[in-house]
Amino acid sequence: MNRREVKISKYLSYMLRHRPDAIGLTLDRQGWADLAELIDLSNRAGTRLTEALVRDVVARNDKQRFAISAEGDKIRASQGHSLNIDLGLRPQAPPPTLYHGTPVGFLDSIRQRGLAPRHRQYVHLSPDTGTSAAVGARRGDPVVLPIRAGSMAASGQRFYLSENGIWLTAHVPVEFIEFPDREC
Repeated sequence: MNRREVKISKYLSYMLRHRPDAIGLTLDRQGWADLAELIDLSNRAGTRLTEALVRDVVARNDKQRFAISAEGDKIRASQGHSLNIDLGLRPQAPPPTLYHGTPVGFLDSIRQRGLAPRHRQYVHLSPDTGTSAAVGARRGDPVVLPIRAGSMAASGQRFYLSENGIWLTAHVPVEFIEFPDREC
C-alpha cells in the first residue's frame, strides 16, 4: 500500500475499532457500519474518502483488518476493538502453540500478570512467529512469546479465530507463556 492508503487504513482502524463517535458514525452490535454513511461522515469531518478508495484499502490490506459485508454495503474491523462488539465468533480449538509479539520492555509486566487485553476486548495471538515479530516491533525491539494455547484450551480458556486469522482470547495466564531464557 502507498502512504495515502496506509493513512486511510489507520483512519479506518481508529473509526471502526475505537472511536466511531468521533465523526458521529454508528456501529451495530456486530461492529458493522454503513459504508455510505462512513464515507459521508468522514468527508464532512475532513478526511476525503471515496467508495473506490475504501474498497481498495480493504482489498489491499495485507493483514485483512477489515471486511465488507456480503451485500457490499457495510464495513467492519475484523478484530482489535476497544468497543464492546460481538463479532459472532464461536469458540474454537486453537493449535497447540500460538505466538504473541511484544516489545522487550513489556516483559517484566507480562512475567508478573500474563497477557491482558488492556484497551481491547481480547489478547491477540498469531499462528506464526513472523506476524508476531512484526507486531512486537511496532513499539521497540520485539520478542516473540510462544503461548501454550492447547494447554490453555484444555484448562477451559476460550479461543476465537477472527476473519483475518488472528486468534483471540480474554487473558493469557503467566503459566502458559514461554519466556526467553536470557534477559532481554
